Amino acid sequence: MKLLYATGNRAKLDAMRSRASGLDLEILGLADMDRKAPPVPEDGRTPLENARQKALAYYDFYKVPLFSCDSGLYFENVPDELQPGIHVRTVGGKYLTDDEMLAYYSGLAKKYGDLKAGYRNAVCLILDRDRVYESMDASLASRPFLITSRPHSKVRQKGFPLDSLSVDIQTGKYYYDMEKGQTEQLAVEDSMLKFFKDLGL
Repeated sequence: MKLLYATGNRAKLDAMRSRASGLDLEILGLADMDRKAPPVPEDGRTPLENARQKALAYYDFYKVPLFSCDSGLYFENVPDELQPGIHVRTVGGKYLTDDEMLAYYSGLAKKYGDLKAGYRNAVCLILDRDRVYESMDASLASRPFLITSRPHSKVRQKGFPLDSLSVDIQTGKYYYDMEKGQTEQLAVEDSMLKFFKDLGL
């Protein structure tokens, strides 16, 4: 089955394609489509509202089975007003570049110490107008990790800028020091694959 992943983030698309290789799915990206969709607003209050908003807009435009994901980033022991939530890239109304994200989040880690972090993830799948499936179940959340003030290196993967600040709690390794399969598993949790499997995809 062909399924469009409605994201413009190439790194996320590549990780999903690799992790879903055991399913009977061909994951398409927006670049595989014959026309470009107009920009889709993401002004929901939760990751699920954003995922739903994107999925519906892209489905109305392309009329093909597709899914959209969205995440919110949350820290322990950080004031509520500084919680990124769904606005991971937007601070004070400004959309941050990869470099600006690194500067901002490493600055938070310098102020508060290494930040115990986690992503709350959501997915919305549309097969057709009568078959819409969505979830923001706690099982979709990432496992906790640390955001440190010390970037691993100047080498970064476009689309995943925070990986150079991210440290796996279980191994103590920066994400960049982990095997490719391990980082893909962090990017696409097993529970996300189970979501598709449980629907018979």
